[in-house]
Amino acid sequence: MESIHNIYCVGRNYRMHAEELGNDVPQSPMIFSKPTHALVEAKGQEILLPADRGEVHYEAEWVVHISKPYQPGMKVEELVDRMALGIDFTLRDVQSQLKKKGHPWLLAKGFPNSAVITAFREFPGIDVCKTIDFSLVKNGEQVQRGKISDMLFDLETIISFCSSHFGLGKGDIIFTGTPAGVGAVADGDQLQLRWGDEVLGDCLVKMR
Repeated sequence: MESIHNIYCVGRNYRMHAEELGNDVPQSPMIFSKPTHALVEAKGQEILLPADRGEVHYEAEWVVHISKPYQPGMKVEELVDRMALGIDFTLRDVQSQLKKKGHPWLLAKGFPNSAVITAFREFPGIDVCKTIDFSLVKNGEQVQRGKISDMLFDLETIISFCSSHFGLGKGDIIFTGTPAGVGAVADGDQLQLRWGDEVLGDCLVKMR
């Protein structure tokens, strides 16, 4: 996988996901980041996750790749050249404690292998992407299914927000949020990311 510069993630970007965790629905994009050390490609291999920090939850997401530095007024198709699917693994118990203390989420979101991603493919355009569901299958059973047209904040809004607050350039990627259905993984779980009916990537969970 080519060099990735920054990993931005959108929290609570699907109403039903915010509600399933008892969280308020945000009024503006809720952005956090992951270190690049968190990144790993899903290509059928074992993915090592921590077994000693409470529950680890899967969060399937649509991911976009930025092709050039953002300039005000740019359209999505001018800026995004590729897309993928990803899993934002989260230490849910750790995150709950951090939230209670008002602390940043990095300890819960930024550990090694917490940003799983499929191989990138050419971005077909936002209108096409809005017509295709993405899903996560665990041990043969679909556990999450979402459509980007259901996002609270669309991609253009997310791009503009990230650019104005952090900057956005070539090699940056954005995890755009997860739909409802998140849950814990266990040792030996087989996870599969699907774009429509097509499998884009898979991995085997190894808790250690």
